[in-house]
Amino acid sequence: MVRKIQRRSVLNIILENLLHLAHNRIEIIFAFFANFEKKLYLCGLKSYQGMEVKFEKEYLRELFYYGETKDKQHRYQPHIVRRYVRVVNILDSVEKVIDLYRYRALHYEKLVGDKAGLESVRVNDQYRIEFKSSANDGITICNIIELSNHYK
Repeated sequence: MVRKIQRRSVLNIILENLLHLAHNRIEIIFAFFANFEKKLYLCGLKSYQGMEVKFEKEYLRELFYYGETKDKQHRYQPHIVRRYVRVVNILDSVEKVIDLYRYRALHYEKLVGDKAGLESVRVNDQYRIEFKSSANDGITICNIIELSNHYK
């Protein structure tokens, strides 16, 4: 007798583990599989030490979680949205703002002039994410202000 071997994807394994944990009355709240480390934290399997990312505008939140926005003024090409999600995941995964210097492609910088007090990282050559960071009780909070066109 030959047994059928079923392929189980990582997503299925994670969902089974989450269902098992939920069955044990552990509350699990998370956004749609944005970051694996964060998922482990929310499952209670690992202590999470990354920055807490907040969005100042609703269109930024929609772009990150849904990949599109209802606001017609803030529509972007799919490759820009993918890079935006990737950069926000990096922001979420680092412990401190100073750790962003390790990612040279992001070109992390503190802004000067009329945008003094803000910081930015590049999404690509044309777009950048502007944010403000603050440290509270050992946790760094990154408040994303805008996804801006660098040359407008």
